Amino acid sequence: MMSMTADTNDTNDTNDTGATPLVAPSRLTAEFRLEFRRAVLEALEVAARNGAKRVTLDLAMTVEMDASGLGVLVLLQKRARERGLGTRLVHAPRAIVEMLQLTRLDSLFEFGDAC
Repeated sequence: MMSMTADTNDTNDTNDTGATPLVAPSRLTAEFRLEFRRAVLEALEVAARNGAKRVTLDLAMTVEMDASGLGVLVLLQKRARERGLGTRLVHAPRAIVEMLQLTRLDSLFEFGDAC
């Protein structure tokens, strides 16, 4: 269900050379936080080992996010930054983009293909 391929391309194309981004679950909530956190951290380690420039998270299927989900996104960004990687969110629903803007966390991420 959750898979990620490192983006080793320097361009700003949202396709990222065909890389498959980590796909977020439909509900980024406390109930699913631990499983998603584990998948994010594992994928981040793989990306760092593979020399990626950034990690990409596809939010197309995500219809609900609470503070726990927001915390996982911030954790992903922080750990990626510690490894010299950027964090791109693609296909982010308007509600999630607005939540990131309201919490002033939107500046932490690159965005592509916002819905």
